[in-house]
Amino acid sequence: MYTPPPSDKEPQLWEIAQKRAAFKSHLATYLVVNAFIWGIWYFTNRHTDHNGFPWPVWPTFGWGIGLFFHFLGAYVFPKSNSVEREYDKLTRNKG
Repeated sequence: MYTPPPSDKEPQLWEIAQKRAAFKSHLATYLVVNAFIWGIWYFTNRHTDHNGFPWPVWPTFGWGIGLFFHFLGAYVFPKSNSVEREYDKLTRNKG
């Protein structure tokens, strides 16, 4: 959720800080929920699917992909804003 920066904060740094805080929250949720589903698997019959994998592998892997992309947006490419890039491109081509 985006909140505008306080008047004494730099807007770009505020946006990066928000992205990183959101990622940390996402990571904590991922760890708690995945610990829970692996616990369910462990304390139940530990049924596997037809390939021999424990079923929690699939949600852990799938969600992990989303978490990886969230990490990239927060830490690797924090200033990447496609709207700003497109606007800059249009203003350059206008003149």
